[in-house]
Amino acid sequence: MAARSGFGPTTMIVTNTPAKDLAYTNFAYCSPTDFRNFSVAGSKLCFALVGDTFVLSLAAHEGIPIGHVGLNAIQRRHARVSTGDTVSVIRFVPPDDFNLALLTLELEFVKKGTKDEQVDAVLLSQQMRKRFMNQVMTSGQRVTFEYHGNGYIFTVNRAAVEGQEEPISPERGIISADTYVVFEASNSSGIKIVNQRESASSNIFKHKEFNLQTLGIGGLGAEFADIFRRAFASRVFPPHVTNKLGIKHVKGMLLYGPPGTGKTLMARQIGKMLNGKDPKIVNGPEVLSKFVGETEKNVRDLFADAEQDQRTRGDQSDLHVIIFDEIDAICKSRGSTRDGTGVHDSIVNQLLTKIDGVESLNNVLLIGMTNRKDLLDEALLRPGRLEVQVEISLPDENGRLQILEIHTNKMKENSFLAPDVNLQELAARTKNYSGAELEGVVKSAVSYALNRQLNMDDLTKPVDEESIRVTMDDFLNALHEIVPAFGASTDDLDRCRLNGMVDCGGRHQHIYKRTMLLAEQVRVSKGSPLVTCLLEGPSGSGKSAMAATVGIDSDFPYVKIISSESMIGLSESSKCAQIVKVFEDAYKSPLSIIILDDIERLLEYVAIGPRFSNLISQTLLVLLKRLPPKGKNVLVIGTTSEVAFLDSVGISDSFSVTYHVPTLKTEDARKVLQQINVFSDGDTDAAAEALNDMPIKKLYMVVEMAAQGEEGGGAEAIYSGKEKIKIAHFYDCLQDIVRY
Repeated sequence: MAARSGFGPTTMIVTNTPAKDLAYTNFAYCSPTDFRNFSVAGSKLCFALVGDTFVLSLAAHEGIPIGHVGLNAIQRRHARVSTGDTVSVIRFVPPDDFNLALLTLELEFVKKGTKDEQVDAVLLSQQMRKRFMNQVMTSGQRVTFEYHGNGYIFTVNRAAVEGQEEPISPERGIISADTYVVFEASNSSGIKIVNQRESASSNIFKHKEFNLQTLGIGGLGAEFADIFRRAFASRVFPPHVTNKLGIKHVKGMLLYGPPGTGKTLMARQIGKMLNGKDPKIVNGPEVLSKFVGETEKNVRDLFADAEQDQRTRGDQSDLHVIIFDEIDAICKSRGSTRDGTGVHDSIVNQLLTKIDGVESLNNVLLIGMTNRKDLLDEALLRPGRLEVQVEISLPDENGRLQILEIHTNKMKENSFLAPDVNLQELAARTKNYSGAELEGVVKSAVSYALNRQLNMDDLTKPVDEESIRVTMDDFLNALHEIVPAFGASTDDLDRCRLNGMVDCGGRHQHIYKRTMLLAEQVRVSKGSPLVTCLLEGPSGSGKSAMAATVGIDSDFPYVKIISSESMIGLSESSKCAQIVKVFEDAYKSPLSIIILDDIERLLEYVAIGPRFSNLISQTLLVLLKRLPPKGKNVLVIGTTSEVAFLDSVGISDSFSVTYHVPTLKTEDARKVLQQINVFSDGDTDAAAEALNDMPIKKLYMVVEMAAQGEEGGGAEAIYSGKEKIKIAHFYDCLQDIVRY
């Protein structure tokens, strides 16, 4: 805090405190003449900023020569001066609202090796206020004092001023009657602090406030607030408060969700934010050992320090954080593994007894992380164990913006980010991207920018750092490279509609609009988390193309197609597992469309018999009825050419709506032919008449054949509009199609 002047900086010679007993006052001493120069008219208090480091109360003493300032040994050490050196001394006038709200002091003995001492925090804080009232304390300052015959030193760790929203560096303020004093002492100091009732809050956190963005955590504000409320709120209060409430602290939390969403990052940052012991980070597979009993011993060793700390210090024990990454590797449901050793079962048993056994610990926080919550033993998830279960899901648009800002912050500060980069637009375009995938997008964009600066003919040529710019085009190219694992399968959808979408007449348009209305119902309705729709009709009538078009036009973040062509050669159980996985992935996105293409092929239907897979049939029946988790909405669109078969096995009844996709009538075929424009005006009507009751897929096939077989310019000339298909040749091709 800068001084308000009236008396400018001066240089004074350092000398000792004039008397030994004055060394414990924390005053600086000067001659009466100098004191008059430093004092402020109308104020009894006189302060000086010494050596640009800390503010001391100034007192006059006859034993100090003019031009000298008396400092004790601790003050000299902090100002980095010796007796006889010169030091800058500036009059300091405290600003308004300078009273300290909270003062956190770390205690130690002046003489190392002093016998253990128990200090009552309430009595000591009363003495502190009385002895150091109206003195200015600066963060990092060290002060000597005497208490009950012992010499102590305290270090100022926190100095929070009343009403100050943002801490000013250095933290500094005046001790008043209302200042809360919190005492801390390390284990090795020999000082045990009891009756710590004066603290305004617990000291389990290193920082007064949390800015998640500076911690590198984006889009997880709600999840962090949930974690703080359930796992840390009780720990912020002093132990006597929680004892009166009769509650125990939360001992475990589980972070679960898709890969790359920030589970490990959040656990790591939680560990960094806490005071006390550094967190122990354990990768699940590392605990396993081939020796009998060694794995269980590894688990016990993780808790040994916490047990010892609780035995010796009780409620004053530090918080011990143990982070288990990939906890599903060692805590699978008991009885689920058939390795013959029973090691996994005994690990779970050992962990359960340590967290919440007969001799349960109250100074441990176990943080587990997994992508597969369903694999964990259910006893591990009950209250008292990993009771706080927070889903770290895919970020929403605002969360994606925060993540992109975090990863582009440094390049923006160093002017490497081009002005045309619109992070808001990128956040809107990156639906269903995880945090890790967004980081991958930024890396990919940077690689494009760096590659422009390289000369492939001479890689040793110096690079011009100043001209590096990451542009919006770099980011757009990166979006094509980094595809979200839980995104819309646009390539698969486009393959279902190779010829695009054309106007096939009123009947097809009616079905398309109705299906889009179902998608809108899923988007906005609170009472329809699951809507199912079956498109049935003759083979080639455009059912798959229509379903794919609805998937693309809906703009849902997750659209996946399940087709038999991706399951060739798989067993029944493997096919079921793939189908279930698509549904499980859909439940991780707020809005999803799943397309079950050619359901009869998925069911391995053969008309002779008839034969089909009962296992896959039962799987689909269950999935078509199962409601998604709360807050997740799903539209399932099925397509089939064998609706009678689906009726016979009960699958048709599982769909809430069924639409018949018809073949093309003459007027429908005319509309399609007019749009593709490959016939002369006079021949279009004749061709449309011939195509009556034709599925659209066959219409495109016969037109393609007629175009390819033409003499002259061939298909290229036909589709460029230079030539038209001869109607006679078209009839010949149509006869071939119909005949075979």
